[in-house]
Amino acid sequence: MIPVKKVEELVLRHKSLESELSSGSIDKKLFATKSKEYSDINEIIIHAKKYIEFEKNKKDLEKIINDSGSEKEIKEMAELELNELLKNNELIEKKIKLFLLPKDDADTKNAIIEIRAGTGGLEASLFASDLFKMYEKVCHKKKWILEVISISKSEAGGLKEVIGNIKGKNIYSLLKYESGVHRVQRVPDTETQGRVHTSAATVAVLPEAEEVDVKIEEKDLRIDVFRSSGPGGQSVNTTDSAVRITHIPTGIVVSQQDEKSQIRNREKGLKILRSRIYEHERQKLDEARSKDRKNKIGTGDRSERIRTYNFPQGRVTDHRINFTLHKLEEFMQGEIFEEMIENLTLRAQEEELKKLN
Repeated sequence: MIPVKKVEELVLRHKSLESELSSGSIDKKLFATKSKEYSDINEIIIHAKKYIEFEKNKKDLEKIINDSGSEKEIKEMAELELNELLKNNELIEKKIKLFLLPKDDADTKNAIIEIRAGTGGLEASLFASDLFKMYEKVCHKKKWILEVISISKSEAGGLKEVIGNIKGKNIYSLLKYESGVHRVQRVPDTETQGRVHTSAATVAVLPEAEEVDVKIEEKDLRIDVFRSSGPGGQSVNTTDSAVRITHIPTGIVVSQQDEKSQIRNREKGLKILRSRIYEHERQKLDEARSKDRKNKIGTGDRSERIRTYNFPQGRVTDHRINFTLHKLEEFMQGEIFEEMIENLTLRAQEEELKKLN
């Protein structure tokens, strides 16, 4: 049970914000922040008021049911109404609990997605390419903007690595559970015996950090420039436009060589670096706060095998929640991706709700 006093505080806060925002005297710097808070509470306020009224309504109905002078028909109607009230209150309580869960500040941010071929040689690079195409299709379907920051191709159309920036509404909250090892089981085109091979690709999803989120001092950076090269060390251009940026305090290194301009490579490199530092600091805080971090969905551990794509059996299984979809082709086309995300989000919320009980 949520203490009624806690819900009453929510209603009072809503009333206070409403008064402040309508007064016209609120500080301009605080207006956007308070407007957002008011908008957020506004989504739950009706349920909060019903939750506060629940005990009174319940007692009134129980009084009618237990009153020996009440007619049988009225008692039956009160019993039906009480059952409905109890059911609705359970749903309302769950909605309020979800609202009261600690918010992840990064959830509203855009995301940096990094996909790399793992174990399995050429087949792993082909799978990395397939994963990238899948996320491209999801972005197209959801009307998100996907901008490729860096791409490194392998032979036969595969990808060694690709880094992209995905922009839209609450992107990180929807994609954060994709981080980890994605394993594929299928017969490669090069396999003459028809044997199923297992290979993997790693996916890392980071919240896109703004300059206000991470302050990078020039003195903390070591920047090396070198000549861009294509496959097999083949020179792409004759200038030292490629950039390697090392953040000395954390040891995080970013290399960028996709652009012909050193300045553009530096800009893109700093964007990736900023997000990696931001996530590095978030994980440090999370580890300090949560001893059971390893038991949580989406620990951010890139070595954790999270999902298997089994092509012979046409299924995709997420091992963290033991959830299987028997529509692998549709999943790879980005058609039922939301179903997987919804199940992961619900399970993560359930884990957090247990802590409130």
